[in-house]
Amino acid sequence: MSDRVKRVLMTGDTVGGVWTFTMELARSLSERNVEVILASLGGYPTRTQLAEAAEIARLRLLTSEWKLEWMDDPWTDVEESGRWLMRCEKQYQPDVVHLNSFGHGALPWHTPVVLTAHSCVASWWSAVKREALPQTWSRYRGRVERSLNAAQRVTAPSMAMLSTLHENYGVDLDSDRCRAIPNGRRAGLFHRGVKEPFILTAGRLWDEAKNVAAVAKAALKLAWPVYLAGEETSPAGARLSVDGCQMLGKLSTAQLADWYARAAIYAAPARYEPFGLSVLEAAMSGCALVLGDIPSLRELWRDAAIFVPPEDTTCLIDACRMLMEDYSRREDIARRSFKRAQAFTPEKTADSYMETYRLAMNMRYACAS
Repeated sequence: MSDRVKRVLMTGDTVGGVWTFTMELARSLSERNVEVILASLGGYPTRTQLAEAAEIARLRLLTSEWKLEWMDDPWTDVEESGRWLMRCEKQYQPDVVHLNSFGHGALPWHTPVVLTAHSCVASWWSAVKREALPQTWSRYRGRVERSLNAAQRVTAPSMAMLSTLHENYGVDLDSDRCRAIPNGRRAGLFHRGVKEPFILTAGRLWDEAKNVAAVAKAALKLAWPVYLAGEETSPAGARLSVDGCQMLGKLSTAQLADWYARAAIYAAPARYEPFGLSVLEAAMSGCALVLGDIPSLRELWRDAAIFVPPEDTTCLIDACRMLMEDYSRREDIARRSFKRAQAFTPEKTADSYMETYRLAMNMRYACAS
């Protein structure tokens, strides 16, 4: 049995950063002559997403509107999408199945499975609500646990995220089955421009984990304007309402790159962030980073950011004021963050996944023999 990876059946989430992850990975795999069959879940892709996928040479996009397992009342959709994915496996005969959500890991796959845990409700709930996941989520928890146990390989974008899989689902981190593989972003998409005196925050603004409320409170006491870019309405219809900030709405990658290029400070006092693509994009654009003091962001950004307790708005205000007033310190943090960002490239991510795919294939076929 050859361990050459020629075709991957991958699932992708159209709602958040997982889409960006799948596009970057699919592009880098395509450059390695690997064909990617991408089955999209979570809602029909936007025109922008369809155009982005169409630019990748060896990517075939299969679209659907099936809900993901964390969405409201998802289970009929999860079962239907599972049957669809099994038909896709039969039709396309991939070498590896790469799942980017938890709904389908325990299906009767004939192909080795790699499952990437980008985030999960249990770890989100613990970090944001500061309590255990309610019993109403027991079916979700069971589905996640079965998927994690069934996959040949489990990955996450940080060791901190892998640790939550152990805490919430008993995943054995001492096993070589698990690996942290950081995300990557193409450097050519972002650049540093002439910095202007304003603070930027970007991402899923409606998500409590992003802690945009703290940024809005801080904005009322800061001399510089604060801009918020991103979606204000959740998939369930809840809408963010804040005062003191200037709302930019959802921007294209090019539009957001322009704002990053001009922003002197990027603030992300997150309560929960398994990786944080927007932080990486800001760092690639020469922004000085002010980040939530949580394990994942400490792991990823080390000495290249100012860290603040997510619930301490006064500390956030003080950190922003310090950088606003101290040009040398601001430039030092920006240089450090830019240098650190060089570690997170799509090429490195793809190299790690190619190795993980081969290991999954060897593990599956060794068990079958």
